[in-house]
Amino acid sequence: MTVPTELTDAQWTEFRKNGYVNLGKVLSDDDLEGLRSRLDAIMMGDIKYEKLMYQLDPGGKYSNTEQNGQTLGWKGATKEYRKIGEAGCGLECDELFLKFMTSPLMVSICAEVYGPHTPIAPYRAMMMNKPANSGTDLPWHQDGGEFWGVDRDPQSFVWLALDDSTTQNGCVKVVKGTHKLGLLTKRGHTLTEEDIAKIVVPDLVEHVELKAGEAVLCHNYLVHSSSTNVTDKPRRGFSVNYMDARSKVTKPGPECPMNCEITAGKPFAKCIIPGTLGKDENSEPVV
Repeated sequence: MTVPTELTDAQWTEFRKNGYVNLGKVLSDDDLEGLRSRLDAIMMGDIKYEKLMYQLDPGGKYSNTEQNGQTLGWKGATKEYRKIGEAGCGLECDELFLKFMTSPLMVSICAEVYGPHTPIAPYRAMMMNKPANSGTDLPWHQDGGEFWGVDRDPQSFVWLALDDSTTQNGCVKVVKGTHKLGLLTKRGHTLTEEDIAKIVVPDLVEHVELKAGEAVLCHNYLVHSSSTNVTDKPRRGFSVNYMDARSKVTKPGPECPMNCEITAGKPFAKCIIPGTLGKDENSEPVV
């Protein structure tokens, strides 16, 4: 198959209108199987990374994750992980996942969202899993705000289906057009019950079902959620959130899902996609 290297004008129009767009199949069958096999190897401990965050799936309500949060280090040979990778400690450490993150399609998406001059870093690159007949309910939320601990909000993320993602096994759900509302709270993250009642209108809720190897591009402010998995097969996805690499840390600590080694005022993450324009040697001063 021919893997796309850029979005069409129609896709960008849809993204700007609804806050998300289906990208279709974004990698070959061989590359998909490579990522799936690599993920299995990481789960089972055949490949280990010292600075990679892991979280076992507690199942059920999202509040259960508070007693079983992500921490550094492998938690044993199991397919029952909820998340692998988090801000500052993500799957950008793995060459196969990094290859996908820096593919021509991802580079072109970042150039459109941030401008081709902007150096790009990952805010977080992680596997999100809903194990068979389990999984954790993820409430309605936005990706941004003070909870994220950086001086400027990341603007987009790509969610790649490693398995078929369906309504029954907990696919991503979105509320179309809600990215245009901006952040609903200064803190960001989960919505209040009042906002849910006003914003989560049934006619605007879409279940983003994807075949394995397909991906969706979402705006960070798009209100989204997912339910548990009631099937006998897992639902694994790879989510990468792109940010301006010049972003600085504002307040590392327990409120921020980031590596505790990151220091306030310092760059948040290493650049993985260099900017293509605006080099000093090619510019003239404005007088």
